[in-house]
Order: sequence, then C-alpha cells, then structure tokens
Amino acid sequence: MAVPEGSVVVEVTRGDVVESVHAVSLVVLAPDGSVVTTAGDVDRPVYGRSSLKPAQAVAVLEAGADLTDTEIALAAGSHSGEPGHLDAVAALLARHGLAPDALRCVPDLPLDAAAAREYLAAGRSPTPLAMNCSGKHAAMLVAAGGDPAYLDPAHPLQRACRDAVAALAGPVLAASTDGCGAPAFATTLTDLARLPWSVAHADPTTTAGRVAAAMRAHPWLVAGTGRLDTVLMAELPGTLAKVGAEGVLVAALPDGSAVAVKVDDGHPRAVGPVLLDVLAAAHLPVPAAVAEVAAPVVVGGGRPVGRLRTRLVAGKSADTGE
Repeated sequence: MAVPEGSVVVEVTRGDVVESVHAVSLVVLAPDGSVVTTAGDVDRPVYGRSSLKPAQAVAVLEAGADLTDTEIALAAGSHSGEPGHLDAVAALLARHGLAPDALRCVPDLPLDAAAAREYLAAGRSPTPLAMNCSGKHAAMLVAAGGDPAYLDPAHPLQRACRDAVAALAGPVLAASTDGCGAPAFATTLTDLARLPWSVAHADPTTTAGRVAAAMRAHPWLVAGTGRLDTVLMAELPGTLAKVGAEGVLVAALPDGSAVAVKVDDGHPRAVGPVLLDVLAAAHLPVPAAVAEVAAPVVVGGGRPVGRLRTRLVAGKSADTGE
C-alpha cells in the first residue's frame, strides 16, 4: 500500500534495514482549540474505539449513575485485567446490587500477559469481568438500572453516548459495533482530537470535568502497569490520555494542547514514536519511563538490534496542513 503524501511514517529498523513501515495520520490542537498541525488524511471517518470512553463516561454520569472517582476512571478506561482491576469492577457492580454475569461484554482473558497466565493457572475461563472494557460496561449497566438491553443502539443510554461524542468531539459520521459489543462511533480525526481537548478544558464542576479529574488522579485504573496512557498520565502530570484499538491515541497535554493519532494499518506500536515527536515539538519533558514504553527498542537474541523512528513523507506540510 502506498503511503499518502503528507503522512508521518514510523519505520521499524533491524540492523541497517528498514523492516516495516507504518503510515500515521495525526492532528494537533493549540491550547485555544485551533488546529496547528496535521499529517495524513484527517478528514476521513475514523473509529475512535476505546479513545471515546471519556465521552461515554460523561454520558453515564449524566444519565444519573452514582460513581466514585475511582469508578469513573474505570468507566473511562480499558483496564489490563490485573487483580486490582477485576476487584474494582466487581466491587462497583456489587455496590449497586449487580453480579458480574449481568455484564454483556464478550468473555475474555485479562489483557495483561502475566495476569492472564495467573487467571488460567487458577483454572478460570474467559469471562466478561476479565474483558478490558468491563469497567465501562459495569458503569453503563449501573446507568441503565441493570437493564440487560443497555448495549442496544436504540437504548436511551447509547443514544446519550452518541450525543456525548458529538458534543465533545464532532458529528458522528458512521456507527458500528465495537469489539466489546458496545456501539462504536466514527468521527474525523480532527474532531477526535477535540474530545480530549474538550474534556481537559471542562469546568471541574461539570461531568466532563469530573471525568478528567478522575482519569488524572487514577491513571492505573484507566489502563494498567506499563501501559502507555497510564505511564503518560502518571509521569507527565496534567496529561489526559486514552488509547483505542487499531492504533488510536488521544491526549490532552499539560500545556493545554491536544493530539489525536491514527495508525493507518492499525498497529499500536507506531503510536508512541509519534507521540514523542509531539511532546518534543511542544517543548514538554519526556520522562524516561514514557520514552521506554512509547518507543521500545527492537530486540534480537535478547539484545537491542533496531529502533522505531519517525519520518515525514514529502508532500503536504505536517506543520501547517497546507
């Protein structure tokens, strides 16, 4: 597949050879919300996938769900399935008189490899509780009063989720079903960048402001140990970040700017190197832990043999969008 002009590419090297290339589209917003940087096709429909969870958490709260700050972070997150994550989701359900078998997300193993091994070693099978979206589903189930039809696109809660995406990001251009079974919504990448910007800039007393505060205060509940969005929020205070499947990342940065990234072929390893370039361009510090997770070295035989690096494909300026 040809790489479109004006795209950023992430090259994966092994020795002196470029082994793989990923085309990446991105949008960066200034602190005032204006577009300052684009690369690639930023106007085509893009499914934000789990990067939309902050908007869905807003809809859940506005539907009247009684959630603590830690539960809001779970609702806005994609947890790794570590024991503390599963205990927190189960506690959220129990507090509202609901059982884990009421969840309608698909059965799965924990996302974290070590947690999955422990899960299987304990003789457990895939369950909805272990699925990385169970925090969102638990919150939705609470907001829907335990209604088992809470995932129906026509359900008032899902209509409210769609409205929240439109209000915080932009018009919904397409809809389908996400991997977890919940409705999935597509916007332009430019509008997707407006989602973290809108949530991060929201008045603290609003539902969006509560979501932002909860995610920043509890980054481990948003993802998990060693995960990019968790490490980024923990190591760079003031950041609000959420990854999504198929190579999506949205983030609001401490300087008030925001970014949305979409890897065209969906490979998540290309997200981090582009994020590091955005941080550098904004003259923000890049903690070593963030760099390690965002752009891990390429290993061969147990030692570093290559790296991930970014390059702009000649054509449309990635700095001006012209």
